[in-house]
Amino acid sequence: MYVKKECVAMLLAGGEGKRLGSLTTKIAKPAVYFGGKYRIIDFPLSNCTNSGIDTVGVLTQYEHLVLHRHLGNGASWDLDRGKGGLTCLPPFVEKKGGSWYRGTADAIYQNICYIEQFNPDYVLILSGDHIYKMNYQAMIDYHKKQNAEATISVIEVPWNEASRFGIMNTNIDGSISEFEEKPPYPNSNLASMGVYIFNWSVLKSYLEVDALLEHSSHDFGKDIIPAMLADQRKLFAYSFKGYWKDVGTVNSYWEANMDLLDEAPTLQLHDGDWPIYSKNLNQPPHYLSQDAFVSNSLIHEGCIINGSITRSILFNNVEVQRNSFIEDSVLMPDVIIGKNVSLNKVIVKEGTFIPDGTKITSQGDDILVISKETPLQEMFYSHG
Repeated sequence: MYVKKECVAMLLAGGEGKRLGSLTTKIAKPAVYFGGKYRIIDFPLSNCTNSGIDTVGVLTQYEHLVLHRHLGNGASWDLDRGKGGLTCLPPFVEKKGGSWYRGTADAIYQNICYIEQFNPDYVLILSGDHIYKMNYQAMIDYHKKQNAEATISVIEVPWNEASRFGIMNTNIDGSISEFEEKPPYPNSNLASMGVYIFNWSVLKSYLEVDALLEHSSHDFGKDIIPAMLADQRKLFAYSFKGYWKDVGTVNSYWEANMDLLDEAPTLQLHDGDWPIYSKNLNQPPHYLSQDAFVSNSLIHEGCIINGSITRSILFNNVEVQRNSFIEDSVLMPDVIIGKNVSLNKVIVKEGTFIPDGTKITSQGDDILVISKETPLQEMFYSHG
């Protein structure tokens, strides 16, 4: 049924996340656990709900089974709507043929029919693998005020890290004069956050042209945005002030989790005005025995703690047995820690059992990820 929407959000959630190593062996990057209760994709979805955007297409591809099960019908984010709501959009094959999504722009192109049924004025393009809280409606208002054809959200990054990002060079009025994809010598430290607003009629025309280009990578940063700049379209940068983290590596993922444990975290989860929603697991309260010690940590439901937890994050149904010490670590659901265990600066994947007497500490700057398949005897530890 035809329903007019001012803005439709398209959330790109098909990322393989190779740099996250074993964390994404069997699940898509947006489905990776985060923050003791959530998955990464909960953050952009909650941003949509809190911003009043009630029509979201989630474009999935790589290892999407867990992600689809988590999303369900969108009820966890108040997106179980009869007119709009959340729709999962994996690649599909029609009579005329079809293929895997060849790039971010191609993913949107293959779903033009989904967008067209809402006849939107604007399309909001989001990434499903960043941690941040953002009012998209404020960005839409800025887009309208500038009479822009495309608006790209940017954030200032340290100059020594700017070469890792797509960098926007802007004029004094905020209009974008140049876009550089990971420049070795950047002229600006305004990094693209992967959040775009386009006038739908304009974007559609560029997607249709790009789809016919044989040598295109069909990517927003590499193809669509440079093409629009070359045609002198009206592109503006929207400056974002707040916490934003690309959790694309094991170390950055660990750091983002640890950021939540700061005395005054920039990303505040205890914020009733901008809650982060997720699937409710309905577990019993966590239990702390008389032998337990917990400091500066996030402990989710269903945990049983008989040991010592310092500056760590524990997901649901984690058990830590007596005389075990967990520090600066992330323990995913259903992890069991035996007796006399010591873990420091590690990530333990879902369902892993750490036997009695195991001692593991990450060496140097690299954070160890431990799973059920990890041969513990080959790691940096002593087993008593």
